[in-house]
Amino acid sequence: MRKRGRIVAFLLLLVIFASTIGTTTKPILKDVKLGLDLQGGFEVLYEVSELKGGTKITEAVVSDTADALRNRIDVLGVSEPSIQIESNNRIRVQLAGVEDQDSARELLSTQADLTFRDVDDNLLLSGDDLKEGKAKASFGERNNPVVTLEMKDPNKFGEVTTQIKAKPPGQNLLVIWLDFVEGEDSYAAEMLKPEKDRKIVSAPSVTQTIASSNVEINGSFTTKETKELSGILNAGALPVHLEEVYSTSVGAQFGEQALTKTIFAGIIGIALIFVFMLVYYRLPGFVAVITLSIYIYIILLVFTKINGVLTLPGIAALMLGVGMAVDANILTYERIREELRVGKSVKTAFTAGAKSAFTAILDANITTILAAVVLFIFGTSSVKGFATVLIISILASFLTAVWGSRLLLGLLVNSGMLDGKTGLFGISKSRVHPAEEKVETLELTTKFDRFDFVGTRKKFYVISAILLTTGIIMLGIFKLNLGIDFSGGTRVEVMASQSITEGEVSDYLDKIGHPSTDIVISGDTKNIGVVRYKEEFKQEEVSKLKADLATEFGAEPNISTVSNTVGKELAKNAMYALLYAALGIVIYVAFRFEWRMGVASIIGLLHDAFFMVAVFSILRLEVDVTFIAAVLTIVGYSINDTIVTFDRIRENINHRKHIATEEELAEVVNKSLRQTLGRSVNTVLTVILVVAALTLLGAESIKTFSIALLIGLFAGTYSSIFISAQIWFDLKKREMKKKGAIKADEQKKQWGSDEPVV
Repeated sequence: MRKRGRIVAFLLLLVIFASTIGTTTKPILKDVKLGLDLQGGFEVLYEVSELKGGTKITEAVVSDTADALRNRIDVLGVSEPSIQIESNNRIRVQLAGVEDQDSARELLSTQADLTFRDVDDNLLLSGDDLKEGKAKASFGERNNPVVTLEMKDPNKFGEVTTQIKAKPPGQNLLVIWLDFVEGEDSYAAEMLKPEKDRKIVSAPSVTQTIASSNVEINGSFTTKETKELSGILNAGALPVHLEEVYSTSVGAQFGEQALTKTIFAGIIGIALIFVFMLVYYRLPGFVAVITLSIYIYIILLVFTKINGVLTLPGIAALMLGVGMAVDANILTYERIREELRVGKSVKTAFTAGAKSAFTAILDANITTILAAVVLFIFGTSSVKGFATVLIISILASFLTAVWGSRLLLGLLVNSGMLDGKTGLFGISKSRVHPAEEKVETLELTTKFDRFDFVGTRKKFYVISAILLTTGIIMLGIFKLNLGIDFSGGTRVEVMASQSITEGEVSDYLDKIGHPSTDIVISGDTKNIGVVRYKEEFKQEEVSKLKADLATEFGAEPNISTVSNTVGKELAKNAMYALLYAALGIVIYVAFRFEWRMGVASIIGLLHDAFFMVAVFSILRLEVDVTFIAAVLTIVGYSINDTIVTFDRIRENINHRKHIATEEELAEVVNKSLRQTLGRSVNTVLTVILVVAALTLLGAESIKTFSIALLIGLFAGTYSSIFISAQIWFDLKKREMKKKGAIKADEQKKQWGSDEPVV
């Protein structure tokens, strides 16, 4: 009866999970907010500076400016814009899904300072003479679109019109300006410009005195333009000058394609992980597939509840999280398999394996969270999205892989239906020792027993030294191929409906007056061209270039601009991020284990980071902020491997109690590496499946990010086995020479209870 009850409970939970996910996933997906890189739109970082003779920049002034920008965005009808104040004098504006990006940018940056002047540019009336919030879009006597205003003092307007009326014909014009700049603008110069480029809104002739509070502005307006003009006048003039120091715009077609390709890549990568877990781990693999599905559901649910914005790197983090979440399952299952091999019952093996795996899982997750938190603090907006999803992923994986997997597998194990069936765990009968032999898990043979890692460590030291020296030389010769995030400048990405060549793009850019020698053709069908300029294009240049390229190639391009100031700040923040992440991890590892393990860990992490940098230099791949995200992700991931190894080394030392010679210490390290190598291979394989899918099938804009992760995964696994563990051996060997034999007493776990109770 008890047996049937647990199986029924297991099946009932499956039904509950399936029905909940099946009925609520669609509404949740509808609530997911897509970032501008997935639906098109633009992001601008404004630096706030004072106008000539204006008010000084304070927190209150910057806050008022942000409010004014928010009011203007309301005119555009953009839903849920993002406006953030940064560094006390900067405002970051993100508008995803806006259709007319050029008009929106112009609407945001315009001063909205309405003035009435004569043809000699003398100021007669200003925005202060108008009633607030009374500007309206309307229609004139000929049914033409106009803007109506209300004056505070009709008599003052009468005096102004009397003064203009007295001027000779041709000069009796009341010139209405938007954002007139003293000393730069003039009526005479403005009339020489094309009408669409003029700051003059209207210039009616005055033939009689008008002592009225109602004013009508006529011009060559469209209905949309009158709505926008009345909207920004009602929103109020900006009390400051806004300068674009960073901007990026994404065409809607680019966003749509990026979303489609990356989701497809994700489905393939995650499906491959599911297949691997089912084939290799059998029944526990099936439980892992269930919990990983719940894990993905939880992430999407939490992300919508916190009003997160899903970006392209965010999707990558979700996929990467699946690969990393399976690590906890693999750790637990490998431990259970070890317990089964020494002849323990399925119930005993399950309890012991889950208990012994918990500490390593906890340590590995905490170090990855450290890297993700640093990434969130120092990253830009899209990288913050990546870090947010990564943090949620780690917490969700801990919940599902540690608690969920044990709950579901525990129901099956405790039902008794798995007793004696080691094959359901991927263990053949021939590999199981009889319990009478009293073989311990730490004495089991492995597939890797022929490898002497410690004995050959100096060879790997030499290999690493050669690779890193070559990297330093190549880095000195070629430098890094810095993207505009760090070097400043402008990056343009065009997409055509058919294949294009570098020559075609170059010829057209020459024709429109924007020649470039830095052009790269990419895309599955070679239909994407990436162009870089050292110069930072102004807003007007960006608008014109976008229009020209859209006309020529049939799709709105992506254009990003970064000022030198912001580029230097991003580079500085990247260095701080790496430094703080490394420092936090080494302190934690030293606290949880010992300082020598902390030192060995940090050397391994520096090895991985520099190796990634060197390969990017040699291959001339572009280094941008997502590269830093990849490095920090690998830092967090690589330390997972190292921690699992150190955890097993500590366990083997405690098991032996007394280590008197260098040979015994070498045996401990070798045995620990052999015992954890299977887990390391399986874990890195699951993550590689996802990253490879991203690299081969994902969007072009995260290709370099995916390549960086791929390089880092190999470097991280290599350093955990051949660098960090070996350096710890050498440091410990020196300690033994000074202090003698190592005496290890079984230590109590520093976190109190060893595992959660399920």
